[in-house]
Amino acid sequence: MAITHRLEPETLHDNAEDFRAEPHNIEAEQALLGAIFVNNDACDRVSAFLQPNHFFDPLHGRIYEVASKLVLAGKRATPVTLKTFFENDEPVGELSVPQYLGRLAASATTVINAEHYGRTIYDLALLRNLILIGEEMVNAAYDSQVETSPSMLIEDAEQQLFSLAETGKYGSGFEAFSTALTDAIDMAASAYSRDGGVSGVATGFNGLDQKLGGLQNSDLVIIAGRPSMGKTALATNIAFHIARAHKTEHLPNGEEKVVDGAVVAFFSLEMSSEQLATRLVAEQAGIPSERVRRGTITKQEFDRLVDVSQTLQNLPLYIDQTGGISIAQLAARARRLKRQKNIGVIIVDYLQLLSGSSRRASEGRVQEVSEITTSLKALAKELNVPIVALSQLSRQVEQREDKRPQLSDLRESGSIEQDADVVMFVFREEYYVERSQPREGTPEHMAWQDEMSNVAGLADVIVSKQRHGPTGTVRLQFKAEFTRFSDYVPTDHLPERTE
Repeated sequence: MAITHRLEPETLHDNAEDFRAEPHNIEAEQALLGAIFVNNDACDRVSAFLQPNHFFDPLHGRIYEVASKLVLAGKRATPVTLKTFFENDEPVGELSVPQYLGRLAASATTVINAEHYGRTIYDLALLRNLILIGEEMVNAAYDSQVETSPSMLIEDAEQQLFSLAETGKYGSGFEAFSTALTDAIDMAASAYSRDGGVSGVATGFNGLDQKLGGLQNSDLVIIAGRPSMGKTALATNIAFHIARAHKTEHLPNGEEKVVDGAVVAFFSLEMSSEQLATRLVAEQAGIPSERVRRGTITKQEFDRLVDVSQTLQNLPLYIDQTGGISIAQLAARARRLKRQKNIGVIIVDYLQLLSGSSRRASEGRVQEVSEITTSLKALAKELNVPIVALSQLSRQVEQREDKRPQLSDLRESGSIEQDADVVMFVFREEYYVERSQPREGTPEHMAWQDEMSNVAGLADVIVSKQRHGPTGTVRLQFKAEFTRFSDYVPTDHLPERTE
């Protein structure tokens, strides 16, 4: 029995070919609603992704909304129970709305197809949203104001498109414990089979990997420190090690599986991509980056730079050097690179240079940083990758006798400490000892020299918070002229020198 419906497209022109109706499928909407009336379980099959505004017919959207609320309240959703909500609505053709509800139930098909109908309605709603975004782009370009730059229009359109692309993807509802248990065993097996027992993405530093178990997917990792402690150098070294170790294998089903390392996205809000590249090349060539920048290198050193650069040119490391971007822009670009290159690690240098929404900014810097850290953690979970964000410390460290940083030293520490899964501090005592040099020839100077020899070239990475494991300190060696960290080797473990 055919269902009378009032929303058939009207002919707007004499020539029907001149009219293009928005994508829709009235029959699928009717079939889904009928299936829900016959068996309310059909509502549970589509409620996770289908919203009332996805229906093309506003009446169908209202029927679905009322039915969903009744089912959610533990009541039956039938034409009879819905009748009172629609008695005063305009007729549907020759039928009143209550009669129309009965006709939907009488013409219902099997509940088995309910999810298929729901997906059809959902996909068509996405197409209509795409058309709407396109129309807005055209209108915005035609009506562009003087203060609105083309780049702002592009960013706005890009944000809308990525928001639409991610609709319905984030969050998959409940999963059986057996599924989560299988994932946990797979992670343990992966850690067991790897050298060093690392379950996450290895940082390239043995001591740090033993403490953290590598960088874990969906974790927000904060690396904090005062200026000149080596935060960016450590982040750059980690990025290089992860990108260099990147290795994949092809599975029988045609998919590509990451075996080791990862593709890295580096958001450098402070330094240019050229400066980062110079650091990496200088570090690997063993030439002070300062001399590379000034050009005071020998022919032999230049040849070494060229050789190293040829080795590094295929490194899966992508740098975004845009300064002052918002957290929304960073998220949109990260999602794009995730689709295009399947990034496995994101590094942000540094957190305080990001901006939040204008509403949060107006509420104060603490609220804005809170929005940024919450969004970074949500992005880490959404893309299922670790995000390493660098952070500045407040000046109160300098006022203390003991300069070793604490969690309370984090700027806007409440939100950063709360949202982060791991908080690490980079501390080089050499930096402070070097600046306390007494006058030469005094007994204090001799004591100072002894102290300098004990701390020279050493750095501590203090793990002050970790959700998955112990806290503690990992000692590394640091060569400032090369901006290079390496694993710490105690003097008594060094091989004997042969003359």
